[in-house]
Amino acid sequence: MRIRAPRLRGRGWLNSPGLDLQQLRGRWVMLDFWTGACVNCVHVLDELRPLERQFADVLTVIGVHSPKFPYEATASAVANAVERYRVEHPVLDDADLLTWDAYAVNAWPTLVLIDPDGYVVAQVSGEGHVPELAGLISEKLEDGVPASVPPAPVRVESPQGLRFPGGLVALSDGEVLTSDTGNQRLLLGQKHIGSGIRGFVDGPAGTAQFADPLGAAVLPPDVAVKAGYDVVIADSGNDALRGLRLDDLSVSTVATGISTPGDVAWFDSRIVVAGIGRHQLWSVDPACGEVQVYAGTGKEGLVDGPAEKAWFAQPSGLSVDFRGLWIVDAESSALRLLYRADDGSLQVRTAIGQGLFEFGQDDGPAWDARLQHPLGVQALPDGKIAVADTFNGSVRAYDPITDQVTTLLTGLGEPSALTIVLNQLWVADAGQHQVHRLEGGWDEPAGPAPVQQSVADLDPEGAQVTVRFTPPPGEETDTRDGDPTWLEITAQPASLLEQGAGGERGLNRRIAFAGELSGGRVNGRLLVEARAASCDISQEAGAVCHLHRRRWEIPVRLIPGSTTELDLKL
Repeated sequence: MRIRAPRLRGRGWLNSPGLDLQQLRGRWVMLDFWTGACVNCVHVLDELRPLERQFADVLTVIGVHSPKFPYEATASAVANAVERYRVEHPVLDDADLLTWDAYAVNAWPTLVLIDPDGYVVAQVSGEGHVPELAGLISEKLEDGVPASVPPAPVRVESPQGLRFPGGLVALSDGEVLTSDTGNQRLLLGQKHIGSGIRGFVDGPAGTAQFADPLGAAVLPPDVAVKAGYDVVIADSGNDALRGLRLDDLSVSTVATGISTPGDVAWFDSRIVVAGIGRHQLWSVDPACGEVQVYAGTGKEGLVDGPAEKAWFAQPSGLSVDFRGLWIVDAESSALRLLYRADDGSLQVRTAIGQGLFEFGQDDGPAWDARLQHPLGVQALPDGKIAVADTFNGSVRAYDPITDQVTTLLTGLGEPSALTIVLNQLWVADAGQHQVHRLEGGWDEPAGPAPVQQSVADLDPEGAQVTVRFTPPPGEETDTRDGDPTWLEITAQPASLLEQGAGGERGLNRRIAFAGELSGGRVNGRLLVEARAASCDISQEAGAVCHLHRRRWEIPVRLIPGSTTELDLKL
């Protein structure tokens, strides 16, 4: 599989006003991930000098200075390193390891070779690899294969005659299936699926009947073959799930008895349904249609914790990413996440929202941000989560890395569903009977995603945070420049912590809480990031140093008599 090279992001540039990989199409690009304290990195800088001269007409070398120690992240340290080691090519100051993370680098030095089409063709760590990379470039130049330019996305006109569209799903061929809810049908390009008469009838596209169809999801190909249909639709007015077979557009019934299904998603090897009517998530076997409660007690409210004990409030929209299943609760104006914790348990935690009567239109830190009756949600390519903020007539974005909420689009009627196709965000605007599209250009995630932890019940008096680190076999802790570990702790909201927030060396920290006792949902979240550096025990040519880095997101409830220890493993 060919991997498109992520964009270059950092604090700034040295030896250049700035470069973009897009403007370098047609040239080979070599990224050199280095840091000033790494002697192997200095050796590779010398290895690169003849390569730069040999391929000056076709190759651009870019240094990416990704710091190992906190001091190396200062702007003056980067400038000194560039001057000291006589680096003349452009250098990206990657102080926050944004580009390092985007390329999944974990060792100094690392070289990444990008071809003229913008794809990564090689990634190697350590010294001594420059000759083989030079050979690869020479081989491709001899082949004389011209660079190809990917086709531009084609803008598709909005379907005509829409009435309160309530669902969107992108198909594998780039087409979009729209739930034309008010017209009691589905639209696929110019094709109508459903007679337009409100009812409950299976069969061919022209005679099938729906009742207020809403969200839809595409099944994995192997599952679709066994199930006999490709797309599952939440047929809300019939309290049913319907199946659509794409080769002949025929409709079948998958399951019944689900009170007002609002959306569906393929998650955890099953169809998961947002059951609006009973404030629960339901699980459906795609082959036999067996229905079971998946999460939620059925009580309406906002309570986090184990899935079987959580409370929802009209869960209406679903979207899956690598973190888990994102859910928008309409009545609590909330964005929530269902995920598998390290211990295998299914957990629920709230990212935005405070309760049934807390709503608004505030951006900023997620704990303080507010939504108003959201109905749709979509995980974006850059790692953010887009929310159809229905009663605010806008599309909002939540960044799980920075825990910030921003506004993407305003001036809509009642946005109710979202999907991504051809790097565009499609918005079903039920209030204006339209489908809008936003051009993409999504960034890569800002860093490694936090490991989602189970809800932790901690004593309100405080806790001792301990991160345990043992270098992997063949490596040893690098203490040449002092303690090579770093621990940073932040809280959402910030007022949760009275003591212990911030970053400093060492992997042990005492924290004290200032929050009130828990009333069932989490008091807040601890965001813990730990770093530790180790190097290969063998210091022969090719030996490298490694950065071990992990982030945890830990929902916290303050309950007297609970544990005072929080142990994590790096």
